[in-house]
Amino acid sequence: MAESIASALPRRFATPPWRAVVAWRPLVTVEALVILASGYFVLTANQPFWQAALAHAGDNRVSAVAVFVALIGLHGLLLGALVVNRWARPTLALLLVTTAFATYYMQAYGAYLDADMLRNVLHTDPAEARELLTPGLFPHVLLYAVLPGVVLYRVRVLRRRPLQAVLVRGAFLLGMWVLVMAAGAVSFKEVSSLLRNRHEVRYLITPANYLYGLGRLAFSQPPTSNRPLLPIAVDARATRPATAGKPRLLVLVVGETVRAQNWGLNGYRRQTTPRLAGLDIINFRDMQACGSSTEASLPCMFSPWGRAKYDEARIRSHQSLLHVLQRLGVEVLWRDNQSGCKGVCAGLAFESTAAAGDPVLCDRLRCLDEVLLKGLPPRAESRARDRVIVLHMLGNHGPSYFDRYPPEFETFVPTCRSAELGRCSRDQIVNAYDNAVLYTDHVLAGAIERLDAAEGYDSALIYLSDHGESLGEKGLYLHGMPYAIAPREQLRVPMLMWFKPRLAAAMDLDLPCLQRRAGMPASHDNLFSTVLGLFDIRTAAITPGRDLLAACRGPGDGDGTPGVLAAP
Repeated sequence: MAESIASALPRRFATPPWRAVVAWRPLVTVEALVILASGYFVLTANQPFWQAALAHAGDNRVSAVAVFVALIGLHGLLLGALVVNRWARPTLALLLVTTAFATYYMQAYGAYLDADMLRNVLHTDPAEARELLTPGLFPHVLLYAVLPGVVLYRVRVLRRRPLQAVLVRGAFLLGMWVLVMAAGAVSFKEVSSLLRNRHEVRYLITPANYLYGLGRLAFSQPPTSNRPLLPIAVDARATRPATAGKPRLLVLVVGETVRAQNWGLNGYRRQTTPRLAGLDIINFRDMQACGSSTEASLPCMFSPWGRAKYDEARIRSHQSLLHVLQRLGVEVLWRDNQSGCKGVCAGLAFESTAAAGDPVLCDRLRCLDEVLLKGLPPRAESRARDRVIVLHMLGNHGPSYFDRYPPEFETFVPTCRSAELGRCSRDQIVNAYDNAVLYTDHVLAGAIERLDAAEGYDSALIYLSDHGESLGEKGLYLHGMPYAIAPREQLRVPMLMWFKPRLAAAMDLDLPCLQRRAGMPASHDNLFSTVLGLFDIRTAAITPGRDLLAACRGPGDGDGTPGVLAAP
């Protein structure tokens, strides 16, 4: 009976709706799929861009529509060049997932995806990557990548003969170009004004931002190229024999993500540097970083060019300050509790705390920074050479500031106990961050006390942070903003120096004079010349005036500064 009734019904009523959904397999061209994907990305992946663009456009709806059309044309051009018939669905699926990840971090931390930020992402170590896999990421990826990916999976792609496919694709790309030009002509005044006043918004257009950035990285010389680094300061010579007096030991501590605003010695409302405040140190209050990320700052600060003559390709293809020291007989060691030296110590002695295995200071992923002090200072042998030991700290690396210090340093409460900073109040974030600064103070003071007690060396310590950090100011978190638009929170960093009295006397160093010099502006650009000057090394690669010690040393020691700066 039921079967006869079902057979009597029209076919559209006899088929259950869910079967129709399962059977849905539309046949579309690659070009149609590209247009649909472009529209989807423009609508769902560009919230920060649209906030900036619509705020600028005001009530000009024609301009807003023109920008929308231009973005579809722009992504049509990009995807049209990337997506080919055979790999159309896998390529778009990969873009869906990548874009979902990108938009989550852009919205959660206020990130801007330029080439430097993408280099940071590509060089992220497993421990840092694990911290960034926060609970909020997974529903975001499910909504914006997995669900549309299911729809994409059901689509069938029309195959064309090779010649026909090339002709159609060429016509499609030409059409997208015309569309961009036409829409751009309509909205030129508004868009040019927006880019002139807020040129950083171009880093918010997703996925065009990371596709462009990856293209730049692909066609630039990779930092890990097998080609040998080019030498610098080939004319360098030491004016004081290494055997004169006791050997010199410089401990150069590179901090991570400590900003000047939260540094107690700089007059911060909290005393986050109580132990250092009780020591005879020289604190530089106005210090500017080379970059807003470790990837940019480390190579820059150890180069002779710095930010003043910044050329990324030249910096990454040449040796660093450490190579000059090693070549002149100074024993160099890089001891790392972070993600490597970014090429600065290539070919030099390197130790990673990843293998430390300390049951108190290390867990399965990371070690606390006190592990860097093990074996410090090294035993001075009878014929010991001058030495430089670089300690690369984990410091205040975010977003898990609460994980950067042991429980006894939980002084400022309540703290943010999550890597999803948007879920915490700003006070909680700052409290956790300041506790991590307190721990850095403890580690630095411990290093100085060890050096002061050791009789085998004439010792000095220099500490400087590689870059700062945003803690929610203007909706920004973490670091890595393009340098031209990076806020002061990401670029102003602390720096200090300590000298064993015996070394200061041997250098004829006027410490009150240096205290006065520390109140003047300085930058990462001073590091190269200052360290070479400390070891009495002369070279035309030293920039006159950048040695922070030179003006405060007696006439007998020389300042290591030649009369003319030559190319390294």
